Amino acid sequence: MSNSHLFLKSGFPRAPLQNGIGRYVCQLQRITLKYCKTSGSSKGMREFLEHELVDFSRSNPGVVVYVKPRRHRTAVMTAEFLNGERSWINCRDNSREEISKWIQVLKQSNGRSEELRLRKHWHTDVPSVQGAWTPFTHQHPTTNVTEFPCKELSQLKVDEPSATEKLLQLYLAQRKTSANDSAAPKEEAK
Repeated sequence: MSNSHLFLKSGFPRAPLQNGIGRYVCQLQRITLKYCKTSGSSKGMREFLEHELVDFSRSNPGVVVYVKPRRHRTAVMTAEFLNGERSWINCRDNSREEISKWIQVLKQSNGRSEELRLRKHWHTDVPSVQGAWTPFTHQHPTTNVTEFPCKELSQLKVDEPSATEKLLQLYLAQRKTSANDSAAPKEEAK
């Protein structure tokens, strides 16, 4: 295991603005697609704009899409999120599919630029004062030293044979009948 996690900030996973508790709110506010009309490095961006941009903007009405043509510059995506963070991705020589995947990544992220080492996989805004619940929380302490099956604690009748005992009885009965069947032909042969 590497020690790279020691230099990361640590914290708790938090949904921004209680996101996902009542309903999901996409954190991507606006995306700006910058490209060159003639450059070969912007070919994938131009193909994305021609074929997939309209479908993306129709399926995501909450995301504002700006398109900026720029001369002799490489293709770039800039994303702005609801928390005020900005993200910048260089799309030089990316294909149409790669650009589509990057846009999906931006759409699904929350805008935090820094990586965070999670101290716990859960977080509550109002933690319980009573402590953690376990199945043994409200059990009487005598169950710790009791040998089971116990007639006093059992809800089932202990007098009934268990499933294992029933199977053993069936097996022994079957064995007796097969022994009797194999013995009968020998007596007839005599």
